[in-house]
Amino acid sequence: MKSNSLFKQKLDDILVEVSWGHLSMRYFGKSPSWLYNKLRGIDGNGKPVSLTDEELERFKGALCDLADRIRRVADSL
Repeated sequence: MKSNSLFKQKLDDILVEVSWGHLSMRYFGKSPSWLYNKLRGIDGNGKPVSLTDEELERFKGALCDLADRIRRVADSL
């Protein structure tokens, strides 16, 4: 995956709008801290960590699914 700072920069517009912990549990079956560590780029032991290519694809899919669900709710109002 690309550098973690670039990754976080791309997420900047939605970083505080999304429940990353909920996204982690729903789409990855992982604890909230797992995704927070991936987003920060540092694991619980202070070692560098990032999303694998497979995890990045799943992450993209999760964001698209969330966007679709938000759009459906908005359209129903």
